[in-house]
Amino acid sequence: MKPLLRSLFIVWLMAWPVSSWAAEQLKLADISAYLNSLTTLRADFQQINDDGSVSTGELYIRRPGRMRFEYDPPEEALVIAAASAVVIIDRKSNQPSETYPLSRTPLSLILGRNIDLTRANMVRNARFDGTATIVTAEDPDNLENGYIELTFTDNPTQLREWVIHDATGAQTRVVLGAFETGMTLPNSLFDADREKSRSR
Repeated sequence: MKPLLRSLFIVWLMAWPVSSWAAEQLKLADISAYLNSLTTLRADFQQINDDGSVSTGELYIRRPGRMRFEYDPPEEALVIAAASAVVIIDRKSNQPSETYPLSRTPLSLILGRNIDLTRANMVRNARFDGTATIVTAEDPDNLENGYIELTFTDNPTQLREWVIHDATGAQTRVVLGAFETGMTLPNSLFDADREKSRSR
């Protein structure tokens, strides 16, 4: 994975908490219920990096505890969350994969068995733009990680995109395209050891 893409993805890992309020916006209970209802999900995504470059790929989630980001060529990068760890694999590089504790990333907030977004001091701002609820949130215990803006639509409630703002002011936007839920996703999708052996 390119150094910029890797750094932007790691920033994203460290900045996920969300919340929302106000009558015309999606309620926190609705967002929590929506996230808890997701057992499996597959989505196309587009990532717009701070330098203007664009990456695309597919996202897979199987709750609790599993997620996979598969980047399209020319990146050919792979990120897997499973077995309490996040593994970053660059299929085009001779460098070893990178591993981070899942507990040190906000991925645990959406991959947990029971998600509760009522924790205090997470929200910097929340607004309704006429079509979507946009929430600006941060981890109050790790402000140095920057903050995130998340966009949810309603009827039905769906997460549509997020924007990461890191401590240097750089921004990374991830937009979800078509997605489906409720399908069967095999264990092999989340087997980091298998993927590392295939990339050698």
